[in-house]
Amino acid sequence: MTSDERWLAANWPFVRAWLPAAPARVLEIGCGPLGGFVSMMEAAGYQATGVDPEAPPGPSYRQAEFERHAVPDQLDAIVACTSLHHVADLAAVLDLAAQALVPGGRAVVVEWARERFDEATASWCFARLPGPGDDPGWLGKRKAEWRESGQPWDAYLESWVHTEGLHAGQEILDKLNARFDCQALAYGPYFFADLTATGDADEQAAIDSGLIQANRIQYAGQRKSHPPVPSA
Repeated sequence: MTSDERWLAANWPFVRAWLPAAPARVLEIGCGPLGGFVSMMEAAGYQATGVDPEAPPGPSYRQAEFERHAVPDQLDAIVACTSLHHVADLAAVLDLAAQALVPGGRAVVVEWARERFDEATASWCFARLPGPGDDPGWLGKRKAEWRESGQPWDAYLESWVHTEGLHAGQEILDKLNARFDCQALAYGPYFFADLTATGDADEQAAIDSGLIQANRIQYAGQRKSHPPVPSA
């Protein structure tokens, strides 16, 4: 099982629990080359579509950015898994998502609270990276760049985040809460899928013991009765 497959399998129970009843119409923002949760949703009886520039071929996918895709209205739910922190205009994307939903439609989101990625958490992750010769993944690249930079961790992370244009977890939550009534919010393990011999339970144990911070956000919300006009 690849790291992406481990990640999807670990987060599917949360996503499934907060989707409306099948056969609801669901669109996944940023489903990625594996197709995200689309196949799982279809197997559970949902009418699911995944939108991503790198989406796989097939009738259930659209190879496009969400904000440039002709989003159908009257969706019952929107799913987004670690895609919102990458988008250029977060407010515009969430406005489109809210507008596409039926009244009371759901947003089910899994995200990264990157502001919680402190040095203790990074060091814990770096001690559990794949060995030499294996794909270092994005965490391995962060470790190498940090060492090469000669900067303190906080300064390096801020520089990388600025270069990549990544949104903070709290910013994502604030903009979600402006458009949705929060029904569930939890923080938990985020890095385990990219680490060696480390499961979500191992990362949760480190969180519970205070060794590292919880970086994963799991959020479910219901579209407000009167979504705000498009805003920043």
